[in-house]
Amino acid sequence: MVKTLANPARVLLINDDAFELATMSASLRLHSTNIVGEASNIFVAENLFHSLQPEIVMIDLQFSGEEAVGLLQRFRKVDPELGIVIITSCPDLRLFGLLEKNIPLGSKIILKRSVSDLSIITFALTESMESASDGSGMKWISIHADIHENSFISILSDLTDIQIETLRLVAQGLSNSEIARVRFVSEKSVEQIVARIAQHLAISPDRSRNLRVILAGEYFKWLGAPRH
Repeated sequence: MVKTLANPARVLLINDDAFELATMSASLRLHSTNIVGEASNIFVAENLFHSLQPEIVMIDLQFSGEEAVGLLQRFRKVDPELGIVIITSCPDLRLFGLLEKNIPLGSKIILKRSVSDLSIITFALTESMESASDGSGMKWISIHADIHENSFISILSDLTDIQIETLRLVAQGLSNSEIARVRFVSEKSVEQIVARIAQHLAISPDRSRNLRVILAGEYFKWLGAPRH
């Protein structure tokens, strides 16, 4: 049975997409969630956090990736019991350059495609309050099953951290020699890693197509849908 907030906690929403922010805020208010503030950028988010003192922050991870997590880490230092709910279109946070250790303890993460209704979000809000200070790690939230045990597992989960990071750098437009310098490895090593990534993603060699462009396309596809 899905839990709901008995005494609605004060929730701050952060999302740099104005349409999504307004839609989510209105929908949650209709479900008796106490939305005390809405922020569309880091500056507004920090000001609202300090002035409104929310008990929970819900943030869209498309909101600048690493910068968003840095913001959450600063908030948690101010309020160690702050509930944190992260929503993302990306099934593997490594694509943002993030590892589990980067995410504040007790954070609840929801994959957007798993949101069939708002009960998943209200459940995550409640759970975030309960686990904010118990020392537990981050957790993917799905009402029906753990996200890493159901159909949301992607082929990305089989890629190593090195392969994911190399894919990120390829998508950023770096050449093999530039990636080699960044990662302090040989250019030949980078070429082999890129080849393994392509093989894992079932990208067949084709002289008529630019492999790096295809890989970049795969990266942005998994990162999430384009913003409005």
